[in-house]
Amino acid sequence: MALKTLSAKNAAALDKDLMSIGAFSIDQLMELAGLSVSQAVYRVHPPNRGRRILVACGPGNNGGDGLVAARHLWHYGYKPTIYYPKQSKNDLYQASAPPRLSTQLKNLNIPFTDDFPTALEETDHVIDAIFGFSFSGEVREPFPAVIRALEETRIPVTSVDAPSSWNIEEGPPKEGPGTKFNPEVLVSLTAPKPLVKYFNGRHFVGGRFVSPDIRKKYDLWLPEYEGIDQVVEVGSNGQKL
Repeated sequence: MALKTLSAKNAAALDKDLMSIGAFSIDQLMELAGLSVSQAVYRVHPPNRGRRILVACGPGNNGGDGLVAARHLWHYGYKPTIYYPKQSKNDLYQASAPPRLSTQLKNLNIPFTDDFPTALEETDHVIDAIFGFSFSGEVREPFPAVIRALEETRIPVTSVDAPSSWNIEEGPPKEGPGTKFNPEVLVSLTAPKPLVKYFNGRHFVGGRFVSPDIRKKYDLWLPEYEGIDQVVEVGSNGQKL
């Protein structure tokens, strides 16, 4: 049986319902998403395999998830570095008053870099938090070179909700950056998206916050989480691994 997935239209509608019917704020959802990503990284790349984590963040909510994940990973004992070239003007991400996600990282002395190629050479694992499920169109500067580097690197990559450059329904692009990008790990947030049928690596589902009513409304397939876990590793047909 194929894994049940959440369409692009329903994914966008569900996000709105989480913030209206569900009464979650955007920063609460980012906190839960980033926590899920950090736990998945801990599972696939425990600290004894190398503590250096490069987090590549885009300007939207996916990048915010990456910033939160970096903070949790620092507290787990990792050494994250942030590549965040197009920082959002939303005060949630910025060092404004009150202090938000970027400031929280700077308060931990987590370094930010503008030199992605050098940072990639000096890391043990990469978190791809550039583009999420809502991405469409062409990859714009400065990210084409970054995505090409992720295609070519032998460093393991964990993508947040979608491999960057992929279309939520159609998977990797037919041309341009990302055509050969297939990360080692994917963390689907809230529920898997249709692009998972093109993905070949280890797949986790995270987002342990959906109410029974929202689950019923969208006919969601959700895994059974154990204990305090925020992620579950699943196979291609949804079986728990």
